[in-house]
Amino acid sequence: MSSVLLTSDRLILRDFKMSDLSGVHRYASDPEVTRFMEWGPNTIDESRDFIRMAISFQKDKPRRHFDLAIVTKPDNCLIGGCGLYITSPHSREAFIGYCLRKDSWGKGYATEVAKRLLAFGFKELALHRIFATCDTDNVASARVLEKVGMQLEGRLRENKRISNKWRDSLLYAILEHEWKPKS
Repeated sequence: MSSVLLTSDRLILRDFKMSDLSGVHRYASDPEVTRFMEWGPNTIDESRDFIRMAISFQKDKPRRHFDLAIVTKPDNCLIGGCGLYITSPHSREAFIGYCLRKDSWGKGYATEVAKRLLAFGFKELALHRIFATCDTDNVASARVLEKVGMQLEGRLRENKRISNKWRDSLLYAILEHEWKPKS
């Protein structure tokens, strides 16, 4: 698969490019945005390294890592990043994630992104199972995963180290026959 360009009602999800550095750094350097992430807040060099890594994954054949910029229509403003990562090609399994600028919270963008990533995974990549995790304290992210039809499968105890502390995660998943595409 070559370059990726996914659209939804209000958003474009596209491959990252080096010119995205200031937009990426805006959300990746914000301590409030990254408080539930295993990375961040980023330095400018860390944001640049992330984009370089994302660009290098674009060349993989077959491609298994889809790091995508979240851009609003029609102003073409980068408001975050998201991704779909194939963990087992044989089992047709992947996980999704998303991270949005603070001024984009509460507008339904994360739900729109998650729905589009599920459609991409099931329709275009023929996946069987897609999962996601979120910190047990990240109520907003858990709500997004439930809104898009993912089911809570359990709690992963101390599976992430964030800010030098072990944190639990909630595990959500959806199977291809459970997914309901927009008609």
